[in-house]
Amino acid sequence: MLDLGRVLTAMVTPFDSRLEVDYGKARQLADKLVKEGSDGLVVAGTTGESPTLSKEEKVRLFETVIEAVGDRAVVVAGTGTNSTSDSIAMTKAAAAAGAKAIMLVGPYYNKPPQEGLYQHFAAVARATELPILLYNVPGRTSVNILPETVARLAKVPNIIAIKEASGSLDQVAEVVRTTPPEFQVLSGDDSLTLPIMAVGGRGIVSVASHVVGLQIKRMVEAFAAGRVGEARDLHLKLLPFFKACFVTTNPIPVKAALRLTGFEAGGLRLPLVEANPKELDVLRKSLTDLGVPVQG
Repeated sequence: MLDLGRVLTAMVTPFDSRLEVDYGKARQLADKLVKEGSDGLVVAGTTGESPTLSKEEKVRLFETVIEAVGDRAVVVAGTGTNSTSDSIAMTKAAAAAGAKAIMLVGPYYNKPPQEGLYQHFAAVARATELPILLYNVPGRTSVNILPETVARLAKVPNIIAIKEASGSLDQVAEVVRTTPPEFQVLSGDDSLTLPIMAVGGRGIVSVASHVVGLQIKRMVEAFAAGRVGEARDLHLKLLPFFKACFVTTNPIPVKAALRLTGFEAGGLRLPLVEANPKELDVLRKSLTDLGVPVQG
């Protein structure tokens, strides 16, 4: 079974001044993230503004990031949509591009029942040999992948993990309790990483790691090694920045934080907009309190 690692970054998509994908910057960012502690990179997920990327842009991003990081990190391609056939087609394109694994978000807007969710994910799994990371984020999709459905899906050989962003520690604990020990449960919320690890989670698919990746890696590794006090102290130190990364809709804050810390990842495609002055102040303060140099 593929080990996805303990710290994966849900990578933003850099844009140029015309809001075209900046593939050169994507290469630079991927290299930076791996050097700063990321075991894996999730490309063209929600943080990567997937709803406004074309299929062609996504495939070229997969190819660019895979080439940039080589074997230094696992590249997970975001291929999930609310159409099963489209998800299968995107998954096949990601496989051809060389992705090591794919991430499938819960189908959004059409609100399938639990059986529909199971059939959707199982159908994509049958259509590929790639390992699959499920992504449960009911705050965006309006549908919660319940633990009993995850337990059924964990029996599918190439469904190996879940990114859990339900916000419910009880739900995460139930997922851990009802899935095999080798099934990898990853937090989808930076601020819940340590609590989720405390109930058996393995790590985090992070947004904040764009800026504080090394600190997050230290926190996760400290907890895994039994240095709970050290991990707790790091969690509490990082918590204000974790919260600041979601002061408004992701990825608005993290793109602003990258700019404030010297990496220009460009703007955002509508309907997303730039962080406002109050939101920027929250980000600046959280970074300054961490001792991270801020520009502008």
